[in-house]
Amino acid sequence: IKRAVSVFGTLFNNIEVKRESGEFIKVPLAYGPRAKFIARLQQQASLGLDGTTRTALTLPRMGFEMTSLTYDPARKLTKKTQYKRPDTDNPLQMKFQYAPAPYNIGFSLSILVKNTDDGLQIIEQIMPYFTPDYTVSINTIPEMNEKRDIPIILESVDFTDDYEGDYSTRRYIYYTLRFSVKTFMYGPVAANDI
Repeated sequence: IKRAVSVFGTLFNNIEVKRESGEFIKVPLAYGPRAKFIARLQQQASLGLDGTTRTALTLPRMGFEMTSLTYDPARKLTKKTQYKRPDTDNPLQMKFQYAPAPYNIGFSLSILVKNTDDGLQIIEQIMPYFTPDYTVSINTIPEMNEKRDIPIILESVDFTDDYEGDYSTRRYIYYTLRFSVKTFMYGPVAANDI
């Protein structure tokens, strides 16, 4: 699961927004729910009132989180299938592992921006790669040298403009992209004599 989360986050590390001045701004990415960023935005008015200087939350910003974990019976492998490889530490033994269980991990990528242009620039850097899936190779079990091609599927894109109030109220727009990562859960690695 940790590898799937790391790989998913790495896909969105190098997103940039171009300003009218020609300057490129790298969009920060963090693991965390959108609600946390929104709560921080809504507290902007109170920042710095106690005499200390604080930095306001800058936009654009991206955050992602794991939202679901479901078994996928359509990709089920036979339970007795074993994957084997020689043990490099002991030439008289073989390492083996039973077939993994297929699971789909749901992810949500939230994009918070203060203007539509920034949001569209970010979306345009993500969506062309997902048609609707993008496949990456993951070294799932390094001990067994087990590598798998894992599809990451873009399931939906939602858009919300939460501008309410007067002109002094800060506007923010957010996009929510939902993904499904088709991965596997592995059991323990065991060893047997050859």
